[in-house]
Amino acid sequence: MRDLNFHHLYYFWTVAKEGHLTRSAQKLCVSQSALSSQIRQLEDRLGHALFNREGRSLRLTEVGYLVLEYAESIFTLGSELLAIMEHGELERVQRLRIGAVATLSRNFQENFLGPVFGEAEVKLVIHSAGLEELLEQLKVHKLDLILSNRPVAAGSATPWRCQRIAQQSVCLVGPAGPAADRFRFPEDLRNVKVLLPGPNSEIRSQFDLLCEEMGVKVDPYAEVDDMAMLRLLARDSGGVAVVPEVVVQDELRSGCLKKYRVLDDVVENFYAITAKRHFELPVLTGLLDPSRYADSRSS
Repeated sequence: MRDLNFHHLYYFWTVAKEGHLTRSAQKLCVSQSALSSQIRQLEDRLGHALFNREGRSLRLTEVGYLVLEYAESIFTLGSELLAIMEHGELERVQRLRIGAVATLSRNFQENFLGPVFGEAEVKLVIHSAGLEELLEQLKVHKLDLILSNRPVAAGSATPWRCQRIAQQSVCLVGPAGPAADRFRFPEDLRNVKVLLPGPNSEIRSQFDLLCEEMGVKVDPYAEVDDMAMLRLLARDSGGVAVVPEVVVQDELRSGCLKKYRVLDDVVENFYAITAKRHFELPVLTGLLDPSRYADSRSS
């Protein structure tokens, strides 16, 4: 295998990911016939067919899937090498590129990254987007770390490391004053404007299950995916919000909001997702030190 043509392997890798010869040819800026020829040369060299042709689409053979796993490792490692060189990770100043799921609490992000704030030798770059988009960037080493409230599973083509770094209690919070002292749970849920995380939230699923077990039906006043918006509504609407305590930590400290009740068995988990790589950033290693999360549930 010493004379394996990696140019042919790269073309195969692109076609396997696209699943379509014409689109791959356009992406690679080569003719479709030239691309087909190079794929055939790779198949001849390996002694196995890599695709089954089905009309204009291509489906990987069993051997094709195996070759794709090796190609993923080879070209992902190449992306890591370029990222290290292009972003100066071997230089004195470490560039730490963080991806944060768009709905994630800003307070949690600030708390997590607190140890590197003000470090002269660390330059932070923070990008917010959906989890799938962030994973694609992590895969090619355009990000060093993703902060998420959803876990991901590793696979042969997705070598993620997913580490739970915190577990926050979820509370009912609302306006301070006499109404807070008189609030009865769960009876008064019917008598207040209830602000809930969106239907796809893990917190929402846990809260709905809790209400079902108590025989309480809640008609939400608002359903909000974004934690920053939920925080604003909790502060300004006069309603009662189901929210992780960290999201409204500043309002609770100032007395603007009051904690009505901690919801038993309703929590939000926070995860750090990284890609396996040969060169580990010292600043990232410090942030992900398991000793920081010995007590994973914080108040």
